Amino acid sequence: MDQLKKTRLDFKISQAAAISRKSATNLIKSSKVQVNNKIITKPSHLVASGDKLEIDQKASSLSFKTPKLKVIYEDNDVVVIDKPVGLLTHSKGAYNPEATVASWLHTKVPTMTGERSGIVHRLDRATSGVMILAKNEATLKFLQTQFSKRKTKKTYVAVVEGVPQKQHAVIDMPIERNPKKPQTFRVGPNGKTAQTEYRVISHNDSTSLVELKPVTGRTHQLRVHLQKIGHPIIGDTLYGTVEAERLYLHARVLEITLPSGRRQVFESALPKQFKI
Repeated sequence: MDQLKKTRLDFKISQAAAISRKSATNLIKSSKVQVNNKIITKPSHLVASGDKLEIDQKASSLSFKTPKLKVIYEDNDVVVIDKPVGLLTHSKGAYNPEATVASWLHTKVPTMTGERSGIVHRLDRATSGVMILAKNEATLKFLQTQFSKRKTKKTYVAVVEGVPQKQHAVIDMPIERNPKKPQTFRVGPNGKTAQTEYRVISHNDSTSLVELKPVTGRTHQLRVHLQKIGHPIIGDTLYGTVEAERLYLHARVLEITLPSGRRQVFESALPKQFKI
């Protein structure tokens, strides 16, 4: 019975350090983790709730390759990139054993330090597309204010299960954290206001390509809204049922005002596999 109360070390470290399971595994295999003052290198090692866990304070300096990212636009204040699938926007905690958009920006602008420095907004690891980054603190505040006041315009595209009955509609449903599964969200009466406009671009018998324009910017908003109306995104392992090689969600267009005062539209091409 005691065995049932124990947890795998990689899972425990992932939770404690707020990092991915893969990153936790790398820390353990690199001899960066101790359990009850003893270095453990097996991710499958079982730990009890009372065990003492320690992570080497130098773990955040583990080397990783800087990714090569496509730059859509750049000036003295901003850099706009085309984020690929699988890349984190920023570190989830103090330990950062993998490359992120933020670490990439640091190689271009060394003065921008910290795990979230220069990050104006974020895209989930599994989401690709256009992102704007700030190259100085004044620009960061200027751009973030536009997001918080809903002065930006964002357009996403997704491939979803089935064909929505309405070709064009606005989903207006509040979103709250799911207490039964804290890493996810759900539509609920105690949630924050959330609206998503969608339009069906094309479809076949089983899937649809939809354009999504979020009015608000809640975490996982598009994924939760689409699941709620019965058309989850293909490849969404949290909210959907159809597995795929990726999450079929892409940030297609961002319209925003630059510090120069010029209103500009940035676009990322539709991934080939999205075409129906």
